[in-house]
Amino acid sequence: MWPPEHERFADRTAAGRMLGVTVAEHLRQRETASTTKPLVLALPKGGVPVAVAVAEAIGAEFDLVISRKIGLPWQADHGVGAIAENGPAVFDLSAVAAVGLTVSDLSPAVQRERVELRRRQERYRGSRPAPDVTGRVVVVVDDGLATGVTARAAVRALLVGKPEHLIFAAPVCAAESVDLLAADVDTVIDIHSPREFHALGLYYHHFAPLTDAHVLEMCSQMWSDSKIPTPV
Repeated sequence: MWPPEHERFADRTAAGRMLGVTVAEHLRQRETASTTKPLVLALPKGGVPVAVAVAEAIGAEFDLVISRKIGLPWQADHGVGAIAENGPAVFDLSAVAAVGLTVSDLSPAVQRERVELRRRQERYRGSRPAPDVTGRVVVVVDDGLATGVTARAAVRALLVGKPEHLIFAAPVCAAESVDLLAADVDTVIDIHSPREFHALGLYYHHFAPLTDAHVLEMCSQMWSDSKIPTPV
């Protein structure tokens, strides 16, 4: 089922600009002890253009938080868990149990995804170190929140660094997933949070897949330094 036209975005950048206005308003309304700029962390790949627009809207620093979905042994694209940089694996336990598996059955998939996660860290960042989130206002951005397991893995990894205020922001979030994620962050910000959420791509007129080259090009423009690889 297609969502109402007024709930659809032209593309990820347009959605990010709208989301940036909402994030900026939230930050204006709260007091913070942090004296540094907010830090916007994109979840690659789809979250990068959204996060670039949000960072520009609120005058924030931009970086990445890299996460990987953990799929079923017989259907890798069906995510039932996720891992993020230096963080523990997070699982949708009800989804795992529903297919007759245990968390230990997914150990091979977890190890494979950790290898891929390290590859993406090297690919996207090169020699650039991961950002320090301690005592900062941090905004984790994606192009949408469906099951929420990837976002939960990312924010739980970041919580270890003790940010002063942790926000998750996405243009559209499944309402049930917002309820689950709210336990891990200080604030969830969205533009639309439908109770009936069918597919993220339905909320965008243009929702083409992004490549590593797209991600590297956007990161290069935001970072403007020589510490990242050249897009290929």
